[in-house]
Amino acid sequence: MNISTLSFIHIDDIRLHARHGVLPQEQATGNDYTINIRIGYDISRAMQTDDVTDTLNYAEVFNVIKQEMAMPSKLIEHVCGRIANRLMEQYADIMSIELRITKLNPPMGADCRGAGVEIHVTREKTK
Repeated sequence: MNISTLSFIHIDDIRLHARHGVLPQEQATGNDYTINIRIGYDISRAMQTDDVTDTLNYAEVFNVIKQEMAMPSKLIEHVCGRIANRLMEQYADIMSIELRITKLNPPMGADCRGAGVEIHVTREKTK
């Protein structure tokens, strides 16, 4: 049987503390962030084999996110770009990435649950 599968791997509500921000205080004390990622990836082989080597290991994805979040940036837009670029470069079979980073206590005087950035990246198809 020939089946076409649209599939995603996701990690929801990763909580990390990081030192991103434009203000010196943000860089010194840091802030708490939540990260959500959804990766378009063909899992059809793993559905048949039950072998982790036939899929994208989400523990490895988490480690990339953790490493990139540990490197301070002024803008979380920059952090989003670094995470997406590194994953796309490291895993050639990733088809798309939806990534959302939320700063839980943004220093803007607003009563809100957070502010952040969301990107959607798709791999260009080559002929």
